[in-house]
Amino acid sequence: MHNKTMSAEPRPEATEPETGAAGPEVEGVAESEAAEVTDDAALAGALERIAELEADNAKLKDQALRALAETENIRRRSEREREDTAKYAISGFAKSLLDAADNLRRAIDAVPAGAVEDDAALKTLVDGVAATERQLLAAFERHGVTRIEPVGEAFDPNFHQAMFELPGTGKPSGTIVQVMQPGYVLQGRLLRPAMVGVARGE
Repeated sequence: MHNKTMSAEPRPEATEPETGAAGPEVEGVAESEAAEVTDDAALAGALERIAELEADNAKLKDQALRALAETENIRRRSEREREDTAKYAISGFAKSLLDAADNLRRAIDAVPAGAVEDDAALKTLVDGVAATERQLLAAFERHGVTRIEPVGEAFDPNFHQAMFELPGTGKPSGTIVQVMQPGYVLQGRLLRPAMVGVARGE
């Protein structure tokens, strides 16, 4: 009896796909995507922070410029006030001397015309009073005090005080035709208005 040995070929084992584990490539892609998301979030946060810092910087710059401008305004105002104080410091003293100047002029005007020609002593007295008046007015001028005698000028309420109107003067209405009392200004600022009579138009 002839025994025949038959070799059985191994059958391939059926492999079931594993559903619970991911391969190396899948894990790498997931990690890369997660890293990109993290980077995007960090970038967005950084940009937001930069925007906040720029806004704060602009606000602080604006505040600094305003403070600088205010400081400059205060400095200029203080400088003007200091200049005005120096310029007009003598206003009170000057006002107190205006009556003296008026009295000197009244004394000169009180002398009758032609009287000095017949009286040497009176002429000497009048010349002395006139010289005193000139010296006082010169002292006024050196300190910025100027006399206003506006005969023939147009009436200006900022510097003149109208006491009466005169008709029939032949002058345009509002023209100053008589000065009752001269006015004075200190560095362009009124110390005392001139008391005047003005022409009244027909």
